Amino acid sequence: MRFCTWLVVLALGAAAPVHAQVLEARVSGGRVAGTLDGGVAVFKGIPFAAPPLGNLRWRPPQPVKPWPGIRPATSFAPSCVQDPLLLKLFGGPEAVSEDCLYVNVWSGERLPVMVWIYGGGFAFGATSLPLYDGRQLAQHGVVLVSIAYRVGPFGFLAHPELTREGRGSAGNYGLADQIAALEWVRANIANFGGDPANVTIFGESAGAISVSMLAASPLAKGLFHKVISESGGNFGPPRGAESDGGLSMRSLSAAEAQGVEVLRTLGAADIRAARALPTEQVQRAAGPMGLYWPNYDGHVLPSDTYQQYEAGRFNDTPILVGTNSDEGALFMPAKVTPEDFVQAIRTGYADQAEPILAAYPHANDAEARQAMADVFRDTAFAWPTWAWSRLQAGHGKGTVYAYFFDYKTARNPHGSNHADEMRFVFGNEVPPPRSSDPRDQELTAQFMGYWTNFAKTGNPNGPGLPEWPPFAVGKPQVMGLGDRTGPLPVQHIEQLQVLDDYYAGRRHSGARRPAAAR
Repeated sequence: MRFCTWLVVLALGAAAPVHAQVLEARVSGGRVAGTLDGGVAVFKGIPFAAPPLGNLRWRPPQPVKPWPGIRPATSFAPSCVQDPLLLKLFGGPEAVSEDCLYVNVWSGERLPVMVWIYGGGFAFGATSLPLYDGRQLAQHGVVLVSIAYRVGPFGFLAHPELTREGRGSAGNYGLADQIAALEWVRANIANFGGDPANVTIFGESAGAISVSMLAASPLAKGLFHKVISESGGNFGPPRGAESDGGLSMRSLSAAEAQGVEVLRTLGAADIRAARALPTEQVQRAAGPMGLYWPNYDGHVLPSDTYQQYEAGRFNDTPILVGTNSDEGALFMPAKVTPEDFVQAIRTGYADQAEPILAAYPHANDAEARQAMADVFRDTAFAWPTWAWSRLQAGHGKGTVYAYFFDYKTARNPHGSNHADEMRFVFGNEVPPPRSSDPRDQELTAQFMGYWTNFAKTGNPNGPGLPEWPPFAVGKPQVMGLGDRTGPLPVQHIEQLQVLDDYYAGRRHSGARRPAAAR
């Protein structure tokens, strides 16, 4: 980092608050009243769909119910049903409910819009987490919207009966919630000072996977104009077996089979009986994280996303995508032996195990644990991001900006862990107080500047920031953020190429693509 933090802050205008004018607004359903916080108008808990209760459980979101008078929009709604202890770990409230389809808005004056989609493995997450408070971003000249969506079994349970109800598709109710919230933004955000013709969706982890799915969904066409993905993307084929390594997506038929087992576990004879069960009973059967995930249902997600991009069937916008250097570490056990690593790779990767074993050194326990973390990093985050960058650059018109975040600290001496960038993106320290480390302040100015510049123009570059070059097929470079600031070659490329062959083999029945296709 070679320049003065305070010059960057001044250049970005971060110290100058946006003077919001809107404290009341008309939205779908009626009028709402917000509050003023640091020069930013804040509206919390605005419904964008009817509560998905009773017979609306496991159905697409329905139109919001109108209300009389002016509805106070001053507090977050309950989070969507999930394990409340996980929420508490991240500073969120313990209140959860199936009645959870609400948006929150931090607004200014006729500004570009950024729509935040939370992560949490499609099993937990909430708009009310302190880390996601939107005031700091809104002060950088955008309207910030955070949207809730159903998670776990309430958001992603599929079943043959639900497929018949859905005329051939089921299980992607959480994604349908996101799309309904974006439709709400298009219809209502102008009343909060936002520009409905300049909307950027952004998310992290499962939120990043979500935005990649929205980029591939015909139902989301025209609802956004730019995409930011932090650590995630959906570009692998559906897995053929539960043990398949590096694959999370299911086919609709596999998701239906899971749903049949879930109803059997619940003791429910059919979907009607399952809808009548108490919320807590359904969630308890799922467990804290559960195994629920979107599926290729042929409707919300028509088919394998990678192949959709190859065929030019996607929502073509500029994208800003990236990953962190050591984000697999968050998901690792305390100890992994070389034998553990070899067994896990051979079980999950079958005939492609040997090239993967050769690409990740694992001679002792320390190497084996790092290798396991790096395989997780690369399969869950880095390879999908690299694939997305190449596909967008090769088949789309929207410009690609890719990053690699590597910031070593006493807490994370090997590099940036999963979600480490979040405090810099939102400018929030959790728990407070705000860091006084000049490096942290400089990174906050960079992240918030790049992210909001991109939301405004489709280009992250701006005054006072190091130049961020685009990613191109002929020049696949990424922007280093953190300890190294500036253009870098794609990191860990040898491992990514080995995984590219693995995914190609899974996708094409063992066929290997020539190196030129990489």
